[in-house]
Amino acid sequence: MSKTVKGYVINDYASRVQGHENGVLLSLRGLKGIPTTKLRKDLRKKNIRIAVVRNSLARKAFAGGGLEGMLADATGQSALAFGGESVVAVARELIDALRTNPEIELKAAVLDGVIFKGKAGVEALSRYPTRDEAIAQAVGIILGPGRTLLAAAKGPGAKVAGIVATIKDKLEKGETIAAK
Repeated sequence: MSKTVKGYVINDYASRVQGHENGVLLSLRGLKGIPTTKLRKDLRKKNIRIAVVRNSLARKAFAGGGLEGMLADATGQSALAFGGESVVAVARELIDALRTNPEIELKAAVLDGVIFKGKAGVEALSRYPTRDEAIAQAVGIILGPGRTLLAAAKGPGAKVAGIVATIKDKLEKGETIAAK
């Protein structure tokens, strides 16, 4: 491949992943054509893209970016999965895809500059909460003490309101109220 063509390929890689600092590196070697097409189609529905890359050219294209670290030890055929809701969602989808396509090899993943190596690393990443899940957990933690305080204040007040309502009902019916 000439130097000019390599330059075009490097620019193509950089433009494809522009705006994505996180991703999963995998190998599709051994996966036949129809399962590969089905995998890509299923992932595309979730806005996840797969780009087969040459390791040496990808290292040059992603130099200085968030994806650079996961390509440091990459050998053999590689593909980059990126996009979707988050890299955690990408990892979860690829772990699910492994059930039907055990030929897929998970090489590495990167989340905010942290490298997860091998299948074990990608599985660990898939157990992280997504951005929306993390926000929901934080909101729950923040609102928890407020709910407890509100329940503590509301409980005795509801009891007093119930007593007052009972007294009112008795007085409306003409009954007398005696102190006990």
